Amino acid sequence: MLKSPTERANELVARMTLAEKAQQVTSIMPFALFGENGLDAAALDRHLASGIGHISAAASGSDPQQIAGTVNEIQRYLVERTRLGIPAIMHAEALNGFVAAGYTSFPTAIGLAASWDPARVEAMAEVIRRQMRSVGVLQALAPVLDVARDARWGRVHETYGEDVYLVSAFSVAFVRGLQGQDLTGGVLATGKHFLGYGLTEAGQNMAATHLGPRELYDVYATPFEAAIKMAGMGSVMNSYSEIDGVPVGANRGVLTDLLRGRMGFTGSVVSDYGTVDSLHTRQGVASSLSKAGELALAAGLDVELPVASGYKTLEDSIREGRLEEAVLDDAVRRVLVDKFKLGLFENPYASNDPIELSTAQSEGAALSRELADESVTLLKNDGKLPLAKSGRIAVIGPHADSAMVNFAAYTYPAVIDMVKGLSTGESRMAGLDGMMDSRSAETAETAQTGEAQLAQLMEIDSEDVARHVYGTKTLVEAIRAAAPDAIVESVEGVSIHPDDPQDIEAAVALAQEADVVILAIGGKAGWFGTRVTEGEGSDAARVELPDHQVALVDAVSATGTPLVGVLYQGRPIALSEVEPKLDALVTGYYPGPNGSGALAAVLFGDTNPSGKLPYSMPRATGQLPLYVSQKRGSGYQRTASDTFSYIDLDITPLFYFGHGLSYTTFEYGDLELAADEVPTEGGSIVVSVELRNTGDRDGTEVVQLYAAQHATGVTRPAQQLIGFTRVSLAAGESTTVRFTVPTSQLGYSGLDGRFILEPGPISLAVGGSSDKTPAQGTVELTGAVVDLEGRRTYLNAADLLVQTTGAAR
Repeated sequence: MLKSPTERANELVARMTLAEKAQQVTSIMPFALFGENGLDAAALDRHLASGIGHISAAASGSDPQQIAGTVNEIQRYLVERTRLGIPAIMHAEALNGFVAAGYTSFPTAIGLAASWDPARVEAMAEVIRRQMRSVGVLQALAPVLDVARDARWGRVHETYGEDVYLVSAFSVAFVRGLQGQDLTGGVLATGKHFLGYGLTEAGQNMAATHLGPRELYDVYATPFEAAIKMAGMGSVMNSYSEIDGVPVGANRGVLTDLLRGRMGFTGSVVSDYGTVDSLHTRQGVASSLSKAGELALAAGLDVELPVASGYKTLEDSIREGRLEEAVLDDAVRRVLVDKFKLGLFENPYASNDPIELSTAQSEGAALSRELADESVTLLKNDGKLPLAKSGRIAVIGPHADSAMVNFAAYTYPAVIDMVKGLSTGESRMAGLDGMMDSRSAETAETAQTGEAQLAQLMEIDSEDVARHVYGTKTLVEAIRAAAPDAIVESVEGVSIHPDDPQDIEAAVALAQEADVVILAIGGKAGWFGTRVTEGEGSDAARVELPDHQVALVDAVSATGTPLVGVLYQGRPIALSEVEPKLDALVTGYYPGPNGSGALAAVLFGDTNPSGKLPYSMPRATGQLPLYVSQKRGSGYQRTASDTFSYIDLDITPLFYFGHGLSYTTFEYGDLELAADEVPTEGGSIVVSVELRNTGDRDGTEVVQLYAAQHATGVTRPAQQLIGFTRVSLAAGESTTVRFTVPTSQLGYSGLDGRFILEPGPISLAVGGSSDKTPAQGTVELTGAVVDLEGRRTYLNAADLLVQTTGAAR
C-alpha cells in the first residue's frame, strides 16, 4: 500500500540531523551559487551540503533552456550529493504571469477582476501552471488575496479589489487553475498576504493593521479560507503588518490559532521576503536576529525567505534550550509534505526538450488579449464613443506613446526597472536590503556575486523589452493600426514625472487642429521604483490625478475639442477635478502586452466594453477608505434618519463599485423568488430576473446580486455583493438569470464571536452596478439561529434558464 505524503514525511524527519532539519526551513538566492562561469561547485558545497528547503526567485535566466538547466543542476546536486537526496522547491512570482524573461504576461490582477470572469482567470492560471512546471519551478508566490480598501496603498493593483465575494471568486479560480487536479502535475499556490494587509494605517505598506477579530475573520480571512476549502490552496505567505500590536510574522494567534485552528489550514506558511529580519530591524520586537527566528518559527512561520537570516541560528537556539526541536520538526514536516505532494522525489527535474520549453513559453497570448478586452471599463460616455475611424485624432498625454505603461509590477519588464533602482540605490526592496549588506563575509560574497549578475540587466531597457520581447504596441500605434484612414498625431505634453520638461503648449496646438483628442493619463505602477506613482513601496498621501496632469487636461479642454480620456490606473484615482471636462472616459487599468489593442478596439467600437469596476472610485482622498460594503451608520449609504454629510464634499463615490457602461442597453425585469420564506438551516434563496438587450448591438452584461441584512447586536454592511455572472446577449435577445444562494453563505460572526446566521428579513437587489439595482425584493429567513462554524459556504452558482430572440427596442 502506498504511503501518504504525511507518512513519508514523518519517516524522513526521523532520519534527519538537526542541521538537515534547519536547512529545510530556509532558502537561498540562486546567484549565491554562481561563480564567473555558472554554478560553482564550491558554492554548492558551501551552501547546500546539508540540503535546502527552497530556492528563491528561481526563474533567473535569459531563456527557458537556461532556467531549466540551472534548476536541473541544482536539483542534481541535492539528489546525488547530499546524504538524504531531498530536492528543493523552486519558487517564483506569478501574479499575472510567470515572471521570467519572455513568458506570457497578462493584465494586472485588478484588471483581471474588472473582467468579472473567474473562469477565464482559471484558464490563465492553467497556462501559468504549465509554463512553470516545464522549467521545474513548482511554487508560485501568488495569488494576492488581500481585500484592498484604501486607495493610498500602492499595492491595490495586485489585488482583486475591495469586495470579499469578488476577491474570493477570483482567488478560488486562480488556485484551482494553478494547482490543478493533483499537485503532482500542478504548481503550489501561495495565498498572500495573511492577514489584513489591504487596510493598513494611513495606506502605508507594511504599517499596522487596526482591525478587530470579527472583521479580520469575516472579511479579510474569507478569501483565504475559500481558497483553502474550495481549491485546496497549499501554502500561505504572511503579511508584513502587525495586528493588535504583534507583527504577523511572530503572531501565533494569527498564523496558528486562526489559520490552522479555526480555518483548518494544513499546508506550509512561508515568509514574505525579509519578514524575520524585519522583526529585529524594523519593528523592534526581537532583540537579535536569532531571537527573531525563534519568535517566527514558534508562531508558525515554517520557511524563511528569501535567505536564512533569523533562521540561520536555529540549531544554536535548539541546542541552548531556547526553542524546542519539536517546533522545528513540525515546520520541516510541512515542507516535506509539499515536496512529496509535488512529486519532487519521483521527478525533481525540468524538461530538457527545447521545443517543449519554447512551446510552453509562448502559450496564452490570445488569452491575454481576451482578458484585456474583457477588463476595459467604460466609465463615462456623453455620446462621443465609439469614435469614427477618420478625421484628425490627437493622442496626448504621458502614456500616449509608452509601451511600458501596460505592465504593472510583478512582470518581467518591471523587474528590469526594479533592478536598476536597487543597483543605483534609488530604491529599496523589502527582504533584499539586509541581504546586500556586509554583516558577514558570506553575505558580502553573495552580494558581490549578485551585483555582477544584476549588472547584466542594467544594460537592458524596459521599454525596449516591452516593445520587442512582448510585442507591445503603444496607444498611439494601436490607434493608427485600428484607424488607418485617420490622421493620427501625438505629443506627450507632460511626462509621468512632474519634474521632467513639459510642453503643454505643443499639446494645445495639436488639440486645436484635431477633430477629437484622446488623453492618455493616469498612473504608472512599478516595483520599488522612483519614477512610478504606485506599486510595492510606492504609497501615496493623495490619490488625485497629479497636478501637472490636471494642468494638461485643463489646457487641452480649453480648446473646445472633444476629449476622450484613457485612464491607466491600479489604485482608484480621484478624478473629480477633470471628469467634468471629459466627454468620455475609459480605463484599461494596466492591461498587459495586448492592452493598447484592447483599448483601441473599445474606442472605435470594434469591441463592446463589458468591464466593471472592482472598486469604488472616490471624489477625493479624504473619503478613504471607501468601499461598497461599508456598515450601516458608516460610509455613503445612510438611512433617512442619518443625515451625515461632509461639509465640503459629496459623500458618494464618483464612480461606484460594479459600474461600467456598454454601447448597448440592458433592461432588467422584476425580481422573482422561488420562495418568500427560506429556513436558516440548509436553505437556499433562489432569485431570478429577466435580462433583455434593448439596444442595437450585441453585448455582455455583468449581472450583480446584492443583499442587506440585520443582525442582533452586530452591524452589517448596508450593501453586500453575494453573487454575479457575465451574460452575453445579441441585440434584442433576452434571458432569465437565476442565482441559488445557500443560506450558509450569509453568515457572520455574532456577539460571542461564533459564525452564525439568524432569522429575519434579507433585502435583495439585482442590477448592473451597485448603484443601479432596479430588480428588488425581500426574503424572510425562518427558524432558529444556526451555528455555521466550520461549514460556511463562500460562493454560489448562477445559471441561465431561458434565452430568446426578439426585436430590439
